[in-house]
Amino acid sequence: MQITDLLQRVHDGDQQALDVIIPLVYEELKKLAAGHLRREGKARSLETTALVHEAFLRLARGRQPSYENRSHFFGIASRLMRQVLVDLARARAADKRSGVEIQLADLPDIGRDPDESIRMMDDALERLARTDPVKVRLIEMRYFGGMTAEESATVLSMSVHVVRRELRLGQAWLRREMAR
Repeated sequence: MQITDLLQRVHDGDQQALDVIIPLVYEELKKLAAGHLRREGKARSLETTALVHEAFLRLARGRQPSYENRSHFFGIASRLMRQVLVDLARARAADKRSGVEIQLADLPDIGRDPDESIRMMDDALERLARTDPVKVRLIEMRYFGGMTAEESATVLSMSVHVVRRELRLGQAWLRREMAR
């Protein structure tokens, strides 16, 4: 059975379809999670498997969108993974502010705090979403979902040329915001 058909059944509330689809997409989700965790550097907050499981829990708890295709599903799963990491970064920042004792061995290497980078990127993407949600969606699809310009164009019903142009503009805006 095709993943897209299973996704439609999940959207329709078929719990058995969710049980069938999990083993079919698990390895690809682990690759997505590994990509997210690589961006975190040495101060990882989760292991790959835990990030996949947390994203699945959030996916299963939420109202299931109508997935257009497998790329759309992986884009949503990737966005959930990013949100898990942002939530963890915010929780750790709150713990630091609350005076919770931190062991020396738990401190990351001196340099840019990965949690701060994650929060900064999320805040920047939220600001961009207020003025141009398409650019945010394209950035998420490319960098968090690993989608090609062609796949993004199909999901958003746009030309590949427009997708590439909008992605370049979004990336430039994000780089400028992150440099501040």
